[in-house]
Amino acid sequence: MVKVTPNPPDADPAAPSDEPVSDTPNNTPSFADIKATPHKLCSLFTVNPEADTETLLAYACESLASANVMATDLVDHLEGTSRNALLGIAQVIMLGELAVNRVLDRLESPA
Repeated sequence: MVKVTPNPPDADPAAPSDEPVSDTPNNTPSFADIKATPHKLCSLFTVNPEADTETLLAYACESLASANVMATDLVDHLEGTSRNALLGIAQVIMLGELAVNRVLDRLESPA
């Protein structure tokens, strides 16, 4: 018969390790170290640099509208302070959508 589950690890994860403890908790880098590290741009998700302003604003408007629908649908499943916080987030999303729509209206209106 073939065993379908893997063998457990040899070391107990709850056991204390033999590694020396450093002076800084969790070896957290300082703010200066973080700022000094060069930042590489991630190219996994990029916006087409040749896209025009109207296209970008239309996409932003549609994204905000979708986020608003998702937030308001989720509100029905929450109660209390979580529900109130999500309603506030939905309102901020809606205000962003209104602002983008106003900019789109200004772009489309004859000058």
